[in-house]
Amino acid sequence: MTNDNHNLAIQWLDEHLVLLDQRILPFEIKHLHCRTAAETALAITEMVVRGAPAIGISAAYGVVMAAQQRFAESAREWKSLIQQDMQTLAGSRPTAVNLFWALERMQKCIDALQGAPVNVLLEEAKAIHEEDIAANRKMGEFGASLIDPGSAVLTHCNAGALATGGYGTALGVIRSAYAQNKLTQVYADETRPWLQGARLTAWELLQDQIPVTMVVEGAAAWLMQQGKVQWVIVGSDRIAANGDVANKIGTYSLAVLARQHGVKFMVAAPTSTIDMNVAEGNDIPIETRATAEILSCGKTPIAAPGAGAWNPVFDVTPAAMVDAIVTERGIVTLPDHNGLQQLFAE
Repeated sequence: MTNDNHNLAIQWLDEHLVLLDQRILPFEIKHLHCRTAAETALAITEMVVRGAPAIGISAAYGVVMAAQQRFAESAREWKSLIQQDMQTLAGSRPTAVNLFWALERMQKCIDALQGAPVNVLLEEAKAIHEEDIAANRKMGEFGASLIDPGSAVLTHCNAGALATGGYGTALGVIRSAYAQNKLTQVYADETRPWLQGARLTAWELLQDQIPVTMVVEGAAAWLMQQGKVQWVIVGSDRIAANGDVANKIGTYSLAVLARQHGVKFMVAAPTSTIDMNVAEGNDIPIETRATAEILSCGKTPIAAPGAGAWNPVFDVTPAAMVDAIVTERGIVTLPDHNGLQQLFAE
């Protein structure tokens, strides 16, 4: 995606965090300015910024702003005062493990600090941001190596530059494969209820002049039955130690359909998304959001008055249905505990 600052999901400017408001894309480009950890946590909760890597990066900058405030309050007690801010940030989204990974990394930095904290913590947050962009580009190349020329792919939700530090995970693979002239077509699910596919993925791809065709989730099976796609490529919010993958609701459905139709299934995610402390997918906390999100489309009611709703944000795809997990450290085919463990051993 273009490096125009108007299109950057996350920026650090003038000692505060600036987020591209993804709730109103692609119809309006507007930025939200966060100057405290609490404002950052609220922006994460309310989906101003979303996508596991982007959430982690935003939280890291949130810690920097917390340090600004707490050190100004008390140069002696700031380390204890900042713990409330760390808890506020940790409570913003429960499923995305990158959030906790980034906060743990910032906490280690805090623990080792002597003296004024802000500049040191800012360098750490910037490092997390820059490392994510570099990791995405590596993932893009690794993932593209699995795709044959003349292929078409289907992606779900938004796992692009908007969901990361830049370039993207699933969309990073798609960008790299397209640059290598391997792709004939990219299909993107609408991804109800927030329509991240229709609003964000389509917008990102069009910014890079990559043709994209929208489909509703219910069309995926017929699309595959017609032989129109060779790979499903998605991101992830958390991967368990056995290779089970938590991602946007509807991902599991695509994996089942892909297996039925002989379509390959790829998950692109940085190693920070792999949680070796969670044994399997059943142990991953699944966020449930307000029913209003699916009883309406935007602000327009679409359901019969009085209807109830169930709104899980994520589902879990068993490792046995995943052909490849692509990370910045390499590719794990037919993922299991040993394969993922080897990534960290290397």
